[in-house]
Amino acid sequence: MKAFRIGSGAGYSGDRIDPARDLAERGELDVLAFECLAERTIALAQLRRSQDPRSGYDPMLQERMRAVLPACLRQGTRIVTNMGAANPLAAGEAVLEVARELGLSRLRVAVVLGDDVLPWMQANDVPLLESEQTVRCLDGRLISANAYLGADALLPALQSGADVVITGRVADPALFLAPLMQHYGWRADDWPLLGQGIVIGHLLECAAQVSGGYIADPGRIDIPRLEDVGFPLAEVQADGRAVITKLAGTGGRVDRLTCTAQLLYELEDPQRYLQPDVVADFSRVQLQEAGADRVRVQGASGSARPEQLKVTLGYREGYIGEGQISYAGPGARARGELALAVLRHRLQRIGLGGLECRAELIGVNAMHGPGLGADREPYEVRVRLAVRTTTRAQAERVGQEVEALYLNGPAGGGGVTQAVREVVAAASALIPRSAVTPTCQVLEL
Repeated sequence: MKAFRIGSGAGYSGDRIDPARDLAERGELDVLAFECLAERTIALAQLRRSQDPRSGYDPMLQERMRAVLPACLRQGTRIVTNMGAANPLAAGEAVLEVARELGLSRLRVAVVLGDDVLPWMQANDVPLLESEQTVRCLDGRLISANAYLGADALLPALQSGADVVITGRVADPALFLAPLMQHYGWRADDWPLLGQGIVIGHLLECAAQVSGGYIADPGRIDIPRLEDVGFPLAEVQADGRAVITKLAGTGGRVDRLTCTAQLLYELEDPQRYLQPDVVADFSRVQLQEAGADRVRVQGASGSARPEQLKVTLGYREGYIGEGQISYAGPGARARGELALAVLRHRLQRIGLGGLECRAELIGVNAMHGPGLGADREPYEVRVRLAVRTTTRAQAERVGQEVEALYLNGPAGGGGVTQAVREVVAAASALIPRSAVTPTCQVLEL
């Protein structure tokens, strides 16, 4: 039987577009999946939606669709993505607009809804994970609450015959598992087979991480043509065995090392990788090189799915005010340290001295603290002061104090930048499955 070919078009919201276009045009894919949501992404998208009800989906959605939609329609490749973020329905309408713009004569878009559980969360108090507090502590600050849907929520959309399936929050591997379940007719309670599907999705979900992008270390781990790194695809058989590979002629590499690095990524317990569809077991996964840029994957299993679903909560947690200034030449480090000392005194004087802050010299101690950079005398340093505040006005004052170093010393400072950003934090909770009701709405051109 011909293998089912599924490719990864993105590993995060800001990922490159040209490797996805290459997959769409040359990959001979059955499905091209775009995984574009991080923990705080939906909360940030909800903020955008609150300012414009037509917004709230991935800002690169239209650009990505322009790049891949014609080739995918021509070759019969379905697109599955969570770029709907906080507004999947508006995202579906935006895809139709792109199709009209491109002069496409037909398009069916299936929108998966139901992950937004903010009303339920506001009406029910549940414990926060990794905390001694409950959701009530976020009253007045809660922006979003989105449950991680599973492949079962995507199946009706795939069964509708849609060319494009758009979701909000789903578990990342579910974007890949759902098409496999629909194509091969895998049962929703075939736990070992679903576990194997999850490992395939897990290997693909971060795109170029599995084709060498995240382990490149010159002289130790050399990755060829990193500027043209190819996004991965999987060739999957009906029994779940798969080969992870990439397109010929692309940069990067796919081998046992790159696949092992991605397999262990964000994996707390290899025997119990909790997903909405299955508790996957990766402890017996076998990775075997099967040729250049080809790795055979098998051996994953699984057990019955969890009784609850994870929810990510986005909430407001104040502001961060930041300022930076550079010093170069002889004595650069000493002048940078003097600048930081001056800034600490200034924070005390303006009433911000007791707030959480970071005061550091980029190039000396910003990454690993003062110990490792103690004996270095760099030619240039960059002072960075960042303070977490309760108000925007306080945050703005931080950057102003850094800029004031221009004329108030030390000598030779330049290149000041200021920034203020609202802090959107994330927390997690568990809710019963009965609190989530996924639905599917089909839009057509």
